[in-house]
Amino acid sequence: MALVQPMKKEDDRDDEEEYSPYLGIEKGAVLQEARVFNDPQLDARRCAQVITKLLYLLNQGEVFTKVEATEVFFSVTKLFQSKDVSLRRMVYLMIKELSPSADEVIIVTSSLMKDMNSKTDLYRANAIRVLCRITDGFLLGQIERYIKQALVDKNVVVASAALVSGIHLLQSNPDIVKRWSNEVQEAVQSRAALVQFHALALLHQIRQNDRLAVNKLVTSLTRGSIRSPLAQCLLVRYTSQVIRETASNNQTGDRPFYDYLEGCLRHKNDMVILEAARAITELNGVTTRELTPAITVLQLFLSSSKPVLRFAAVRTLNKVAMTHPLAVTNCNIDMESLISDQNRSIATLAITTLLKTSNESSVDRLMKQITNFMSDIADEFKIVVVEAIRSLCLKFPLKYRTLMNFLSNILREEGGFEYKTAIVDSILILIRDIPDAKESGLSHLCEFIEDCEFSYLSSQILHFLGNEGPKTLDPSKYIRYIHTRVILENATVRASAVSALAKFGALVEPLKPRILVLLRRCLYDNDDEVRDRATLYLNALESGSQLEDGGFRADKFVFGTLDVPLANLEASLQAYESSETPFDIRSVPKDVKSQPYSEKKAPGPKKPSKDAALPAAANEKSLHGAKSVDAYEKLLSSIPEFSTFGKLFKSSAPVELTEETEYEVNVVKHIYPGHVVFQYNCTNTIPEQLLQNVNILAEILEGDEFSEVVSKPLPSLPYNSPGQAFVAFEKPQGVYSIGKFANTMRFLVKEVDKDTGEVEEEGVEDEYQLEDLEVVPSDYFLKQTVQNFRNAWENLAPEFERVDEYGLGVKDSLNEAVQAVIEIFGLQPCEGTEVVPSNARSHTCLLAGKFVGDISVLARLSFGIDPQKQVAMKLAVRSEDQYVSDAIHEILSGA
Repeated sequence: MALVQPMKKEDDRDDEEEYSPYLGIEKGAVLQEARVFNDPQLDARRCAQVITKLLYLLNQGEVFTKVEATEVFFSVTKLFQSKDVSLRRMVYLMIKELSPSADEVIIVTSSLMKDMNSKTDLYRANAIRVLCRITDGFLLGQIERYIKQALVDKNVVVASAALVSGIHLLQSNPDIVKRWSNEVQEAVQSRAALVQFHALALLHQIRQNDRLAVNKLVTSLTRGSIRSPLAQCLLVRYTSQVIRETASNNQTGDRPFYDYLEGCLRHKNDMVILEAARAITELNGVTTRELTPAITVLQLFLSSSKPVLRFAAVRTLNKVAMTHPLAVTNCNIDMESLISDQNRSIATLAITTLLKTSNESSVDRLMKQITNFMSDIADEFKIVVVEAIRSLCLKFPLKYRTLMNFLSNILREEGGFEYKTAIVDSILILIRDIPDAKESGLSHLCEFIEDCEFSYLSSQILHFLGNEGPKTLDPSKYIRYIHTRVILENATVRASAVSALAKFGALVEPLKPRILVLLRRCLYDNDDEVRDRATLYLNALESGSQLEDGGFRADKFVFGTLDVPLANLEASLQAYESSETPFDIRSVPKDVKSQPYSEKKAPGPKKPSKDAALPAAANEKSLHGAKSVDAYEKLLSSIPEFSTFGKLFKSSAPVELTEETEYEVNVVKHIYPGHVVFQYNCTNTIPEQLLQNVNILAEILEGDEFSEVVSKPLPSLPYNSPGQAFVAFEKPQGVYSIGKFANTMRFLVKEVDKDTGEVEEEGVEDEYQLEDLEVVPSDYFLKQTVQNFRNAWENLAPEFERVDEYGLGVKDSLNEAVQAVIEIFGLQPCEGTEVVPSNARSHTCLLAGKFVGDISVLARLSFGIDPQKQVAMKLAVRSEDQYVSDAIHEILSGA
């Protein structure tokens, strides 16, 4: 029996697990089942089950081809002949999800319009929703009178369906929906709560761009005509919006509509009371007198029997405590009772609020309560508590012992990486900001790294110990903890420990002999990084006294940074040839742009240049020259998939997607009026490998306007023989669409015999992650030189001119601001105006170029800088198209 019982429990657990009844269904099988829609004798139950499976596939991300979607759509339309109510609702859902094209919508229009005038209210409401979802502007004009009647229908479901459809239609057909204002205003006076709610939402959206109209709407409705609690909450939000907008123009100091918000605190519905209290607490410059009634109401909710009310109240008080902690102090007793609340979210908010509002005398009592609480909550809640404790300790520095002990105790408990990182960061901040806490804080950190399972945290603490430990009263006590890491930890932590030991040796002279002994032991480590660090620091510490006259100091070397750019140091090391003369770091140029040794690198396999993907004619000029654009256009037009994209507007300079790795990939962005093509130039630098079927997967991370239309893989990529793969995206015509793309290279790897050159028949599928790629606004502008800017400016139509002023913030110089703006726009500076005279307080820069579609654009930028180095700029833009003039300003606003 003892052997049978565990098996039974396991079976019971399996039975309790929930599985979707449609898990694992295949699209092809379901499409075969959809033929049941064509049966002469319809089985309503079976048809509903098949529609459910189709909806499941669609919601799981399954993509139907155009042919499949069309076949399913026409089959579903035949179900209108059934009178089954449940099946009819499923048909409505299916039509909405399929989103038929304009020519297909006509098939169901008559059936839906018939349902819209049906005596069955359920049919009418759903038909309105579906029609408004799939219709275009032309059809909407034909059914407009039916929708206007539905807006004031006596049936609540029908009226709400029409109002919600109006909210959606306002985005695509605003002119038509705005004509319904009278009917919507009548619906606002409805006695039905749901109708009133939706009507108010639609009416506000119709008027939202007219500040005076919104003000009149709020003024009329705050007099008591709103009965629906949901609508009342909406009205409170709109009232708060009006208060914020009118506060800056109000010179009397009186806050309009505050009496209305205060009156809502006495509403019979809890939802309205909470919304009003939250609105009052979020008012700009709210005073204690205005806060008091809202805080009183929230305090009452803290003792409510409903968890949702307690949560809403304590969350609002938590936000208020950030700006007005004294106003929340009266609620502390009620919040202390919430520490033991069964809902851990409520308890966490209560604790963090108490930590923000408590006084120094209550810290000890509060920490005792929190200690029992911490073991019952998840890591994400613990992190919030830790951050609040850190703020409390900085607020009351004298309580650092209590709070530091609490942090060290929870540091030794179980927890994830983010939780432990939050604790360690808090202790480090307290050590830096509270000098008295340094000794105890370092001791706690030393004990923690004895059992730390995260290499990152161990390295961070060792680095901090190396910086702060030598400055303590007794630095020797930390040596044992650091050296133990050299013995027991992995290579990453060992390397950090070697650096920490060297810092003690550099700053604490009495410890130097002991440190040298420990570093010599590290010379036999099995990791080259550890050995190299030990060798470097040994030479620095042993040679420090000998080279003192030459200006070398071991402490500055150990704690300092290199005085030369790493790129120059790398070039110098590669150019250095072994000889009796040792390498001298002082010979490395310190100028960032200077790389005199780049031509002396040791010979190796010749790497393809970035221009290798271009035909020979393209290499005669830079990538921005006319010949290179022509060469790219010939290359792309020869590919059938791209031949219909139109004229190539611009090709960017290659952007590197890899560093010095086994595969080198850079990408060129080709801009068309309605498409963007990425040309991935790939090179295989491994002689023993042949790559086949090289495909680049470009995933859209940001940029909803892009949609992939073509992906052209590279059939074969032999060693050191460049090849190109392409991915094309469609975008709106003539619009600067920006986006970010994640790139992954997938391929089949086949081994190659270096001696015979034979390729193995079997290969291995592999992939290689590339850097992300961005399409930025400057990609859509082409530099163009203008000989006479003034004449060109006057020749452009002044009606398409837009002028605005901007604050660019603090800059080191006017030249920095000018160069930054030129880089953002990607336009050509004219008449030498990109050069700013030294010590100039103002400057005018002239830019010219063409926008995608060969639309000329000119910009005149007037800069000014004040004594505080605040830079202001006036931007005037003229173009052949108003969209382009506005686009230049939008680019600068979003930069």
